[in-house]
Amino acid sequence: MTRPAPAHRIALLAFPGIRAFDVSVITEVWGADRTDRGVPAFELRRVAVGPDPVPMRGGLALTPDRTLAWLPRAELILVPGLDDHVTPAPEPMLAALRRAHARGTTIAALCGGAFALAQAGLLDGRRALTHWALADLLRAGHPRVRVEADALFVEDGNLWTSAGTAAGIDLCLHLVRTAHGAEAAAAIARSMVTAPFRTGTQAQFIEHPTPHADRDLDALAEVRAFALAHLHEPLTVAALAARAGMSPRSFARHFASATGTTPLRWLLGHRIAAAQKLLERTDLPMPEIARRSGFGSEVTMRQHFASHLATSPHAYRTSFAAPGTRG
Repeated sequence: MTRPAPAHRIALLAFPGIRAFDVSVITEVWGADRTDRGVPAFELRRVAVGPDPVPMRGGLALTPDRTLAWLPRAELILVPGLDDHVTPAPEPMLAALRRAHARGTTIAALCGGAFALAQAGLLDGRRALTHWALADLLRAGHPRVRVEADALFVEDGNLWTSAGTAAGIDLCLHLVRTAHGAEAAAAIARSMVTAPFRTGTQAQFIEHPTPHADRDLDALAEVRAFALAHLHEPLTVAALAARAGMSPRSFARHFASATGTTPLRWLLGHRIAAAQKLLERTDLPMPEIARRSGFGSEVTMRQHFASHLATSPHAYRTSFAAPGTRG
């Protein structure tokens, strides 16, 4: 009888002041058993300095099930956001984060969790994100951190940070997608009834349009649906703009206002996602996958996989293809 694969070990760092919402997101993504839907098994542990319950806002408390001694076993460490962004996290926790980073462990901070990484000195000289309303506070308190303004999540040196609230969900799903494939991330997203894919480069704050712009939004929604159904075609901004009945400049402006990103970045993100699904689900040859996902050539697809996923299509298929689909 074949033994099940060992569960992937995930650590949720628990210390006073962490946000209950971020704890819930982390628990929902990695704490539920979805192996019957093709999602790998995860062992999520709540790690704290000691065994006592950790207070959170609103009278809630989180009971740890492991202490910092367990942390070296974790393959991924998650730092929830904070309610108090000035008071330092416990020094034993900061020291444990420094040791984990030195070991090469992936560490991801949601929203204000970036402040804990900054307090540990891990973000000095690195790109980082937090909630848009906290960006100036992070810059002021940690001037050596290169605080980004317009993105949902970023990675620098195996350290991930995200913008606020819903962007934490995007980062968690992206981490699953990167480590376990697009199908696993999509299965989790479906169970959470959330969007399975938003690119990290999308702006975190999108101004809501005034009511008179509803017509433009409807046109853009139709154009996006058309583009998703025709990813294999050589779509251009000019052609999409014409379909929306706009000039290319006006179309690009309205598109960024509605989605937080440019038409070309949006297309590229969805083409990469389409290629990932084909690599996981089929044994189609690489040139055909490149054609169907709109890259035109295997070389172009390989270049985009290298720059956005830090891997090759062949390596991605080797890692994530379902049994019987490797070609």
